[in-house]
Amino acid sequence: MKEYLPLGSVVTLKEGEKKLMICGRVQREVRSRTVYDYCACLYPEGMIDSRSVYLFDQEDIDRIYHIGLQDQEEFAFRHQMEEELTRLQLS
Repeated sequence: MKEYLPLGSVVTLKEGEKKLMICGRVQREVRSRTVYDYCACLYPEGMIDSRSVYLFDQEDIDRIYHIGLQDQEEFAFRHQMEEELTRLQLS
């Protein structure tokens, strides 16, 4: 099972120059229906509009600059999310 980064984590992607801040996990692209590990917005600009969301997978990350907040709520949610993903993979 993948170790998902928490929301608020700041990364750069391979072949990328601009920092991105993770704002969602396990996201489906509407047109292709492809599921990605993360969605992110530009850092430090934030969400400029709905078209400026970047979808990518864990293996696309080149460097982690900051790891987002990890508290009891995050750990509980991540555990629940990972259990659900495991259940869906077994279906």
